[in-house]
Order: sequence, then structure tokens, then C-alpha cells
Amino acid sequence: MLYASVVLDGSPAENPPVVLIHGSANSAQVWAIWQQQLVQRGWSSYALDLRGHGKSRRIDLSRTSMSDYVADVRSLVDQLARPPVLIGWSMGGLVAMMAARTCRVVACVGLEPSTPALRVDSSMPLRAGEFGAEEYGLTRARGAARRQMPDLSAEERAIALESLGPESRYARDERRAGILIESLPCPLLIVTGSADAGGGTRKRYDSLWLHAEQLRVECASHWGLVLSRRVLETVVPAVTQWVNSVAS
Repeated sequence: MLYASVVLDGSPAENPPVVLIHGSANSAQVWAIWQQQLVQRGWSSYALDLRGHGKSRRIDLSRTSMSDYVADVRSLVDQLARPPVLIGWSMGGLVAMMAARTCRVVACVGLEPSTPALRVDSSMPLRAGEFGAEEYGLTRARGAARRQMPDLSAEERAIALESLGPESRYARDERRAGILIESLPCPLLIVTGSADAGGGTRKRYDSLWLHAEQLRVECASHWGLVLSRRVLETVVPAVTQWVNSVAS
């Protein structure tokens, strides 16, 4: 059973619904502030807990694939009365792009998404297993969280840490081997922050063959793009304005 946090605008439907897809070793909880910001601007949203994550039914993720996550998104999209906008963060951004190839969607937005590939490295082993956020250098230790989330308040970091959970090593190895996406049938926006602790984030997208517009957010970290209220006061209006421009 999949869980989605649903926040409905309640006014006559004008804007398309938004489906929010979380990142690796994470959950829909990370979208709490995005959902607040969206509904204030007249947008309904559905933050999906992918299988085995958050409030969705706990399962063994050892052999869960990226295609399984796409199937989760499709199951939600198929229940909506109107084609939605897909917004994904990190791994979820790549899941959004994969889903956008075949789902009926208005547009796709990737917040520093995992990058697709033009070829698959078949020599890369796909290992079964689970891992946690500590593999990304993130633990509940205060210092580690501050280093990766320099633009989050203590309250926002607490939400981030609460959102953490297990992840599929098989799906991670699939991303390393390469997820093939040659083109998309819908508009694509890539959002990057200038304060990513990993450094050089935007360079990953400079050679992207997919036609995409790019939005760079100054002083935003990877986590800031989903949980910093200060950052989202700029990002959410910019993203929704872009959606309106390409959907009209």
C-alpha cells in the first residue's frame, strides 16, 4: 500500500495538480514546506512515499528497481483527473523524468536530479541489498547535518533528519550503470543551487542532451531546494510561473 500526503487547494481547479517525488533514503516528509508554499499559491499537491519508504507499507527493498519507483508514480498519476506536473528531488528527479516518458504529464521539474544516461554500462554489477542515509555521509549527528544543510534552520534540519530511511542498493547501482533517457515528450526544468556541499553540481547538467531550461538558485544547498523556507519563497513561485508559461 502506497501513501501520499495530499494537500488540496480547495478553490476551482485551474492549476494542474503537482506530484512530488522524494530522493534516495528519504520520504515524502521532505516536501512538507513545499506543500505549504504550493497551496498558498493555489496549487494542490500529492507527496508520494515510494514503496518501502515513509508511511508506505514497509517492504524488503533489496531488489527494488528504479522501474518499480516509476510504477509507483504511475499508479498515483493514473488516479488523478488531470495530467499533473511531476517534481522530483535528487533520485526522485530521475524517477520523475523516467515517469514523464510514458505518463500523461504537463511538465517535469528536477531539483538537482540524478542524471540520466545515453548508454547503460552493462559491466556494472547490480547488487541486492539495503542501505541508509549514512552512505551519503548524512547521520543524525548535529555536525554532519549542519555541513550538508548549511541553509536550513534547526527546525528545517529536524524535518530533514526525520525524513530519512532505508534505500535500495539495487536501484542505486542501476543509476550508476546508467538510466537511459533519450528524450522527453514534455517540457523539463532543472533547478540547481549554488551552495551544494558536493560542489560542481551544475556542471553535471551542462552536457545534458535533453532539452531543458535551467534555474540556478543562489545560496541554496541540495537540501535547501526542498526544505529552506527562505529558498522556497523564491523557488516555488519561479517553478509555478515556469509551469504556467509552458502549459499555456
